[in-house]
Amino acid sequence: MKKLETALVQLGNKTDERTGAINPPIYMSTAYQHQGIGHSTGFDYTRTKNPTRSVLEEGFAKLEQGDAAFACSSGMAAIQLILSSLFRSGDHIIATKDIYGGTYRIFDHFEKAYDISVTYDVCQDITQTERCIHENTKAIFLETPTNPLLQEVDIKTYSDLAKKHDLLLIVDNTFLTPYLQQPLSLGADIVVHSATKYIGGHNDVLAGIVVTKDAALSEKLFNMHNASGATLSALDSWLLVRGLKTLALRMQRHESNAKQIATYLKEHPAIRKVYYPNKGGMLSFCLENAKQVKSFLSQLNLIVFAESLGGVESFITYPTTQTHADMPAEERDNRGIGDDLLRFSVGIEDAEDLIEDIEQALTGA
Repeated sequence: MKKLETALVQLGNKTDERTGAINPPIYMSTAYQHQGIGHSTGFDYTRTKNPTRSVLEEGFAKLEQGDAAFACSSGMAAIQLILSSLFRSGDHIIATKDIYGGTYRIFDHFEKAYDISVTYDVCQDITQTERCIHENTKAIFLETPTNPLLQEVDIKTYSDLAKKHDLLLIVDNTFLTPYLQQPLSLGADIVVHSATKYIGGHNDVLAGIVVTKDAALSEKLFNMHNASGATLSALDSWLLVRGLKTLALRMQRHESNAKQIATYLKEHPAIRKVYYPNKGGMLSFCLENAKQVKSFLSQLNLIVFAESLGGVESFITYPTTQTHADMPAEERDNRGIGDDLLRFSVGIEDAEDLIEDIEQALTGA
């Protein structure tokens, strides 16, 4: 079996037997000719299946050690695909308390519109989580590390709990990618990514991916993926294939930089707290004085104040007004997302240049 780094670089190679193209073609066609009734090339209509998207989906399923992958038009479309395919009115989901604001928003919508209830649990104490399980509980949804407080959840432990109670275990693997974490190999049933982030890696594509481990689950998601039409375009699929080829190199640099910056921030007198799980390229930190957030952000020169993550460029995000703005203030406070908190997507620039930019912004603030 090929090493992951090799599989990433080779993704899409030798898939075009007719021409031998190393870089897989972008098939823009929406329709495919039939030679007769009952005769198909395997491609009928691009919403159902597209050759470029198939290269991505088949390759990505192997990277996550899954059976099937479904490339969606965004990360939120990927989560919606899971919810609409597998859950019905009256069902119950347990989710990590510290969770991305967009995921909270769509859960809130499904609670109000479809009577699918969600219990938010810290997911650190297995005994406490087990108390949250009811007769109508169908799944546990984990982010690990969580967004934005970077809390880690033991996937294997929660996989055992899910199997004990015949629940699905769904893991958002956006922050660590298949390069640093493969939840399906640890017992998860479904993995979801906002592929806009590290998978694409260049802040130029909006996408989401769902990977399944079970044939029956795969069929349910395939049917809804086709029916809903929230599929990824051929061009965007190609961009993800291109991005994946450098994923290993990028993640190594993201992580190396993040470790250096986390060490620096922990020793800085203007920083109250740093959240970093010692892996990956994401960290969060709290300023000693929340009133300095505005001036700090305005004085950054190299690092960009923007609402995303996972690209080669460094971004700092303010959850209070950006990623978690739709979460009620009392909910943010209850989760530890204060007005002094900043989330840092550490890019692949020189680490010393990034530290110098933070230093001058903190001094000026």
